Amino acid sequence: MEKWIEIDGLRVRYDQIGNGPVPVIVMHGWGCNASTMAIPAEGATSDRTTVYNIDLPGFGQSDEPQDVWNTDGYASFLEKFCQQLGIHNPVVMGHSHGGRVAILFSSRNSVSKLILIDAAGIKPRRSMKYYLKVYSFKTAKNLLKLLLGNRRAEPIIAKMRSKAGSSDYANSSPRMKAIMSRVVNEDFSDRLPLIKAPTLLIWGEKDTATPMRDARKMEKLIPDAGLVSYPEADHFPFLRRPAQTKAVISSFLNS
Repeated sequence: MEKWIEIDGLRVRYDQIGNGPVPVIVMHGWGCNASTMAIPAEGATSDRTTVYNIDLPGFGQSDEPQDVWNTDGYASFLEKFCQQLGIHNPVVMGHSHGGRVAILFSSRNSVSKLILIDAAGIKPRRSMKYYLKVYSFKTAKNLLKLLLGNRRAEPIIAKMRSKAGSSDYANSSPRMKAIMSRVVNEDFSDRLPLIKAPTLLIWGEKDTATPMRDARKMEKLIPDAGLVSYPEADHFPFLRRPAQTKAVISSFLNS
């Protein structure tokens, strides 16, 4: 069932599935929406659960944040979402960017279980090629501003930034680009040991966005964590193995 909620002036859309006593919050990755998480949400659906599959602010049909949020902005939003709907001690599930939010939320709130699917939240390792690309861009940007002035230089800089960035960055609005720039390098390694809930990690072994080394680090640092990985899967393992993913999630929630 499609529902809407208003939090701090933002209209946010979510799907509510079921009417059981166990709340399950589902959060998608960057550039996606609630429909992307249909398979994991279905795995969490039972007579015992009520699933809240959210279009996070700035994605799907939900309003964009009014300010340039970091991950704390999204975690604070989720805290207000739970407070407004009377949700206590939920199961929290997050993929990619949604996993980043889930980590921070679960490290400072009571959750009954946590499911992380190819979650972000570990600062990515960067190659020398990456740093050369970044510093070349910064040098060119400063030279253009010096030679042309800010007003004439900005359209050229915007085109350069669009070509240099990822497709997620290129396809985002100006505000969401600013938010992505803030969240992408946040590292929550120090928050992982604070997660007390039983945690399931589901990962694609061919993921290049959030590689397997991130999964192993999370498994090591979260006190009660177990890892399930799919050898042939990438950043969206539930699309590669939908039936297995649903079975693994269902088994974890019923254990």
